[in-house]
Amino acid sequence: MIFDAHSDLPTFVYDERKAGKTRVLEENYKKFFNGWVSSRVMAIWTRPERRKDATTYGLEVLNALLRDVEESERFELVTTVKEMKKAIEDGRVALWLGLEGGEPIGESLDVLEVFHRLGLRVLTLTWSLRNAIGDGVFERTGGGLTNFGVEVVGKAEELGIVIDLSHINEAGFWDTLDVTSFPVIASHSNARALCDNPRNLTDDQLKAIAERDGVVGAVAIPSFVDRERPTLGKYVEHIKYMADLIGYKHVGLGFDFVYYLQGWSGRSVEGFENESKIPALVEMLKENFSEKEVEAITFKNFERVFERIT
Repeated sequence: MIFDAHSDLPTFVYDERKAGKTRVLEENYKKFFNGWVSSRVMAIWTRPERRKDATTYGLEVLNALLRDVEESERFELVTTVKEMKKAIEDGRVALWLGLEGGEPIGESLDVLEVFHRLGLRVLTLTWSLRNAIGDGVFERTGGGLTNFGVEVVGKAEELGIVIDLSHINEAGFWDTLDVTSFPVIASHSNARALCDNPRNLTDDQLKAIAERDGVVGAVAIPSFVDRERPTLGKYVEHIKYMADLIGYKHVGLGFDFVYYLQGWSGRSVEGFENESKIPALVEMLKENFSEKEVEAITFKNFERVFERIT
């Protein structure tokens, strides 16, 4: 079983349904889940051109996803680990709802609560740009968490929403840890020591997440794996490096495959281009980790954090 902590499939579902298609997830089950992915965070990402009406867009994408799940037999939106386990036992894929960037909540804790009522359980505080919560890694100013951002973190704790620190800049990363004692995750980030990309995490950041009993999901974006030749082997090197540094209990998977999105560059991690290559990943993990460690990395570690928070 695989717990994938980050997927942009809601964007794909939205685009396909706007084009008149139905049962998008069901029709693409073999392609996107391949019998391996048993639990997945479905992250609603606000396209840059929709940031001005992010709340409307976010709700439109969510509605498309909810309709699609209703039409399916193999999928279930879950809000607790108990529900996740039951869905998997019943032969369904357990889908968690996430926001990749807090743009859809605007500057309102009430809107955050509404999203929670609709199923939100994972909040990536920022995408790579600035929002009302804080600065992303590609903002030039380097501002940290805003006052509203501090309120969002507190409200997320109260509601039972997992805080995701992928995409936020370093100042915001440390600000968040200053105002929460809860476990946090970085759903789709790698080790900056192996690939110097601002979306990856420094050793100190990795250690800080582990100290909170959090988890970092290794991401399969080529430029986050290796600038020259991103391969499956180098992807696994990130997993090994992080496991050696902070312990295998704090490393998971957050693939962030984007090959199905409009505007995709066409570049992928060699040997790990999509879900069909998951068996090759698992085999390589088995060559480097024990059976217990592989089970933890591929599923149990994120399960642990979600069980504590949601």
